[in-house]
Amino acid sequence: MSSLKGKTLFITGASRGIGLAIGKRAAKDGANIVIAAKTAEPHPRLEGTIYTAAKEIEEAGGQALPLVVDVRDEESVSNAMKAAAEKFGGIDTLVNNASAINLTSVQQTEMKRFDLMHQINTRGTLLCSKLAIPYLRQSENPHILMLSPPLDMQEKWFKNHTPYSIAKYGMSLVVLGLAGELRPKKIGVNALWPRTTIATAAVQNLLGGDTMVQASRTPDILADAAHLIFSKPAAETTGNFFIDDTLLSENGMNDFDKYRVNPKSNLQEDFFVPDDSVAPASLEAIEA
Repeated sequence: MSSLKGKTLFITGASRGIGLAIGKRAAKDGANIVIAAKTAEPHPRLEGTIYTAAKEIEEAGGQALPLVVDVRDEESVSNAMKAAAEKFGGIDTLVNNASAINLTSVQQTEMKRFDLMHQINTRGTLLCSKLAIPYLRQSENPHILMLSPPLDMQEKWFKNHTPYSIAKYGMSLVVLGLAGELRPKKIGVNALWPRTTIATAAVQNLLGGDTMVQASRTPDILADAAHLIFSKPAAETTGNFFIDDTLLSENGMNDFDKYRVNPKSNLQEDFFVPDDSVAPASLEAIEA
């Protein structure tokens, strides 16, 4: 993999979890990381703030700019991108990682919850991408990455949580359209999705507690996959809906066991992974 030294990544929702992991992986190369998230004060149930994330980024070898950003607010995003460009000289990569999740049926979902998911996931992704484009056009190898699923339109992905699925697939629809819109400008637009559940606060608090965490991979697998995408020529790498382990396998990675939280647990496949996507390594437990 080539280095991201000196590159500037603007990552939404980077105070913890997957966004922070992507930032720390790039920071190892000496990249500049803009931590664009809402958490400025410690949360009773969630670890990390933009400031603790900044410290981790700097300890990993990068430069950090922690900014309080609400991706629902156009002025907030615009001001943050301006500040990022002023500090680091531009923006090379946008990572649309911020996301809201509520796994309820249509009948059980309050409209304010749907509105929140739509505003953060679909609308937030579109807004951040729109505002980043003028900066990205000045970059030598500009990328936009959405943490969103392949567009596998099957009833099973919607029937139990239609509101969330609509909001999450909306992010992927932005990938589909924006890849075409920006292809002449040689800005790469791609989606990345995990094959298995990932050990994050959302999995811990919303999807099954510690049992689900033990059946997950660490965010590092997505961080390595994202790093690989950003290292590729943007003009030739666009419009893809990557699955993390498949992408890494196709680029010479064979050791996936290092990403397991617990080698004694079978890995839990994530939502939205297409039936025809074959895992490059077994998801079964590797220790008795």
